[in-house]
Amino acid sequence: MVRLTQISRDQVAEQHRGAFDEVAAAPGGIGSGPTSILKNSPELAKRAMHLSDYLRNESSLPKKVQELAMLTAARSMDCQYIWNAHAASGRREGLSDALVDALRDKQPLPALAADEAAVLNLGMEFFQTHKVSQANFQAVLDQFGRQGFAELTALMGYYAMLSFNANAVVLDLPSEMTEPVLPI
Repeated sequence: MVRLTQISRDQVAEQHRGAFDEVAAAPGGIGSGPTSILKNSPELAKRAMHLSDYLRNESSLPKKVQELAMLTAARSMDCQYIWNAHAASGRREGLSDALVDALRDKQPLPALAADEAAVLNLGMEFFQTHKVSQANFQAVLDQFGRQGFAELTALMGYYAMLSFNANAVVLDLPSEMTEPVLPI
């Protein structure tokens, strides 16, 4: 059961209602996912919405890479909600079932394309050690360039933040789940 219920406009201080309205009017703004938690601080939600929009819709990273980055963050944070929301879309964007299933189950990964290996090695190393080796840094730089590196790390960080929010409030999974739950 979720610890923090959906906030309504009348629960928001008058000086923050403009930001609340802007977030609520955006695509997905009324949703019940991790970003809905941010609406408890409407200005924060408004600013996060702009970052999310850039990372999801204007980034130089291919959609398959974006989804793998989101899944890497979700799995590293054991976030059921984000995993469920992105595993199927990752598959649709070209991630193999073998990769998604192995990542979910923390099993040995199948053979990976260079771009997939760069994303996973960077993310898994960082989430485990809080550092990135020169080899993994260079692999991401070689695959995606400076801009791609900056966007990839920001995307993983953003989804780690969303995972933190979802896990902290024990966000309920949707009734129409698309994926098996993470074994944690």
